[in-house]
Amino acid sequence: MFSVIFSVKTVIKNDTKITEKEKQILTFIINNGPSKVIEISNALSFSITTIKNILYKLVGDDLISSSGTIKDKVQILPQVVAQLFSIPWGHHRYIIDKCKDVEEALFFVNKILENNWSRDVLLNFLDTNLYKREGKAITNFKEQLPEEKSDLAQQITKDPYNFDFLAIRQKYDEKELKDALIDNIQKFLLELGSGFAFVGRETRLLVGETELYNDLLFYNIRMHAYVVIEVKNRKFKPEDLGQLGAYVSSVNHLLKGENDNDTIGLLICKDKDEIVAKYSLENYNIPIGVSSFELEHFIPENFKGSLPTIEEIENELKD
Repeated sequence: MFSVIFSVKTVIKNDTKITEKEKQILTFIINNGPSKVIEISNALSFSITTIKNILYKLVGDDLISSSGTIKDKVQILPQVVAQLFSIPWGHHRYIIDKCKDVEEALFFVNKILENNWSRDVLLNFLDTNLYKREGKAITNFKEQLPEEKSDLAQQITKDPYNFDFLAIRQKYDEKELKDALIDNIQKFLLELGSGFAFVGRETRLLVGETELYNDLLFYNIRMHAYVVIEVKNRKFKPEDLGQLGAYVSSVNHLLKGENDNDTIGLLICKDKDEIVAKYSLENYNIPIGVSSFELEHFIPENFKGSLPTIEEIENELKD
């Protein structure tokens, strides 16, 4: 289905010489998906011969079957076809409008099937370019995890993470950033991806006579592993890995159960030098990833100050 529609989109976009009748036929295919020629004829009141001639001219004769159905260039197994048609056409429209090629489109189709995304969730990830962000963190997973685990661990990372769901002022500090993530934990979990469950913030880890408190602790059901996340409102520093590594090792010793896999550490910074991050990770024998975040939408600095306090609201109600 997608190879047909993207062929059609390419024709409309690149061929300025197509006639109005040709454009109507191609637009019908985009809006309704691959159809029988007779259906196009009935909808647009064009003759079947005219439609076939136009399709042969624009998208090739290998796209028209002997039964008059527009074919896909790629042969797809019946069960895959059934899965595609289980997705609402409104979802497909978003994918077709916003994706640049078949590979990107199928990426989002698989995400919908895996996670049962609503149309709003799909649109959010299309707009934030999930296709190019997923699995892009700098990690040492290949070296520190078994092969069957390292690929999955890499897939649960992103770079950059998109924090534009936060309502935060432009001159925020690190505590405000972490507070905002917890206040928006549901959206944060959505951004982290499927399988993440929130365990706690500043989880107390008693190591010998020392108390350690990590930023954020999660459990990933797909990995069957704890994930320690540290957020830094500044550029990555190599020494950040030492602190994160201590938290990861502590969780392994104190919280990890017999059926859990090794704990993973993830450092999310405002910015990073990728070469410095890559070289720094070579010194660690525990699985750690380094990523960045982007945050571009802010509330006005005086926004909170303009809101009435609880006392002011109560006094107003009394009056």
